[in-house]
Amino acid sequence: MRLPARLLPVSAVAAASALLTGCFSGAASDSSAEGGEKRVRVAHMQPPRSGLSPLSDDAFKLSRWSTAETLVKLDAEGDAEPALATKWQQNGKTWTFEIRDGVTFHDGTKLTAEAVVRSLTEAAGASPKPRILDGVDLTVKAQGDSVAVTTGTEDPLVPQRMSSPQLSILAAKAYEGKTVNPVGAGTGPFELKKVNGTSSASLDRYDDYWGGKAKSPGIDVKFVPDGTARAAALRSGEADVVEAVPVSQAALLEEDQITEVPMPRTNTLYLNTSEGPFQDAALRAAAHEAIDAESIVKGVYEDRADVAEGLLGPALPWAADLRTPVKRAKAGDPAGKTITIGTFTDRAELPEVAQTLQQQLQKAGFKVKLDVREYANIESDALAGEFDAFILSRATILDSGDPAAYLYSDFGSKGSFNISQLSDKTVDAALDKASATKAGDARRKAVIEAEAAVLATDAAIPMLHERVIQGDAAGVVDVAHDPRERELITKDTYVK
Repeated sequence: MRLPARLLPVSAVAAASALLTGCFSGAASDSSAEGGEKRVRVAHMQPPRSGLSPLSDDAFKLSRWSTAETLVKLDAEGDAEPALATKWQQNGKTWTFEIRDGVTFHDGTKLTAEAVVRSLTEAAGASPKPRILDGVDLTVKAQGDSVAVTTGTEDPLVPQRMSSPQLSILAAKAYEGKTVNPVGAGTGPFELKKVNGTSSASLDRYDDYWGGKAKSPGIDVKFVPDGTARAAALRSGEADVVEAVPVSQAALLEEDQITEVPMPRTNTLYLNTSEGPFQDAALRAAAHEAIDAESIVKGVYEDRADVAEGLLGPALPWAADLRTPVKRAKAGDPAGKTITIGTFTDRAELPEVAQTLQQQLQKAGFKVKLDVREYANIESDALAGEFDAFILSRATILDSGDPAAYLYSDFGSKGSFNISQLSDKTVDAALDKASATKAGDARRKAVIEAEAAVLATDAAIPMLHERVIQGDAAGVVDVAHDPRERELITKDTYVK
């Protein structure tokens, strides 16, 4: 039952109010001098961790504010589309990108091929590297109005890699200090004007934006780690857009204020195929049959998740249309075999998922022990194969928007995150094919074939796909709801 805000416990309201005092400046909700438009007020979950350097995960904030841009962007299918580059072509190990003419940085300097080379070279030489370039040997050279990007081995995903917010193109001024400073250095419809540490930031409309004038005069950002406070900001009218509303708070908001966005993240039970009871494919099949994912979605996630039909969920809308039935081994008799399931406390739902699975598997005939710790204290044991099973909430696409890297990492015999300890020639062959196939329909088909090969082993049992709940005030128009969390406030976003 939905409780009106006035029925919230007084202590909760007081705590939220304290956190939100001064959350947004008065100017944020006042009419601007241009056409009576309002600035968009955003409450983010996580504060910057690296001073908003684009070479860190903070790059996604720059992208979500539409201040820093990349050579290409991704469409809903994950295919590359023009952005600061208008077209590109491949010749062996080298991809040549034609740079868009008529683009200026926020400091008034011009976007040139040399500027692109500088930004990409800084990224390629960073320590640590942006993860989209992890394991990639990349060199960049200017060729007139174009840029040549060369990799150590032939790479069909270079355009998708160039879409990563960590490869944003910034003006020369951004690289003058010891760390990359994006203030006033982007090319997007909004110029980053000021950053107040880990508390707030402000952006103004950049009127000379190459893609047309933004509809809002600016963005006022507040970083609010407390979920109750973020939800309270939406209820009280102090914020227009709120990131990551907790499930517990979603019920306190009006239905038209929340949007559930499918995330490319799957809650999966990994089974140890190299030792212990789950070496036996028949017992893995028995575990698969015993799991009732729908009850987990309803009981633990309050119906704010999607029951998994495969490793790849609705955030990748093409996956369901390509998927075909998977043939698995016949289920065997657990016969009281003892198994230990590991998981971690960092994601609040996982310990409860573990308890539910314990009951389901015990009902099927297994004896089940649980080992629940903080992630930092359990990851090494999980990767070493110390558990019979492990519950993990896992991102299924990396920064390229492509799931092949995740599948290889988690299920390839040489994968760096192979919790299932899987070594299967059929799976390896399917993964190699997917990795080598050019982007587009053929690659998506190969990815689903690789997914099917993994599922046939029952080395991993996908249970559900998570969603993120975004809060939008009634007057907000055309705010983005992006599963990849790259877009939020666009040039078309405004507040009535």
